[in-house]
Amino acid sequence: QVQLVESGGGLVQAGGSLRLSCAASGGDFRFNTMGWYRQAPGKQREVVASITSGGGTNYANSVKGRFTISRENAKGTVYLQMDSLKPEDAAVYYCNTLPVVIYNWGQGTQVTVSS
Repeated sequence: QVQLVESGGGLVQAGGSLRLSCAASGGDFRFNTMGWYRQAPGKQREVVASITSGGGTNYANSVKGRFTISRENAKGTVYLQMDSLKPEDAAVYYCNTLPVVIYNWGQGTQVTVSS
């Protein structure tokens, strides 16, 4: 069973940047579409970006032009480069498969954006 470990979150000022990483171990995720999800307090978990096995990407309108998703299959890692961060981007960020969640959720990584 693949295990997911997210990292790279932290506290950043509005307008700043963070790079999140999601390391997958215990299996081969190369052929899966992977996505970054986020969940803010009191809100449902939402997909913010996805990347297919072939490298095709898709973004939520709220992050388009500011976030970039990428993957390194040889390292079993998916990244999320987040630029021009806004207070409304604050949430716990998770990675998992799309369109169906296959793996157990990791612990996530907290992103806090100060205004």
